[in-house]
Amino acid sequence: MDPDAILKNKIAEFVNRGDFGLASGRGGAGIYDRIWFEEPLAIAEVAFEAGVFLLRKATAEALKAGKAVAPALGTGPAPGRTAPPVTEPGPTPGSGPAAATQTLRLTGTVPPEVWNRFGTKILPKLCAGLDLKIGLEFSVTVSAESANPLATDLRQILQELGFADTVKVE
Repeated sequence: MDPDAILKNKIAEFVNRGDFGLASGRGGAGIYDRIWFEEPLAIAEVAFEAGVFLLRKATAEALKAGKAVAPALGTGPAPGRTAPPVTEPGPTPGSGPAAATQTLRLTGTVPPEVWNRFGTKILPKLCAGLDLKIGLEFSVTVSAESANPLATDLRQILQELGFADTVKVE
């Protein structure tokens, strides 16, 4: 049994039935590039990645009707909990025209078991800034006989994703 395939099938079924909606390509102010609700949904459209969202029925109905919907993520505390107090940072010494912006860099390694969590927690925070640049460095050790076929597969995938000119396999 493939749990991802089963879940994708169920999501497509729920969207077709109108129990949930599915949206992709989130822009600003709760606007999406594509919304599926009460319509057939191809299993290939269901993806477990950033930029694809499962919507509650009421949210999907409102968006399909063209109404603005406030973002639901992180808008308040969980039921039964109180929100922590919000504190505004005060002026810092030396702040002024010369200190109007500051560049932050994240460096280090991230273990494979937290890659998804890292992507969903850190990347949205970084997207709030200006001039975000993300670099890649992957390194894997494989047997000599599987190195060339793997490199060929990786180049093909990069080509399909449109990254063949910007990401190189060495």
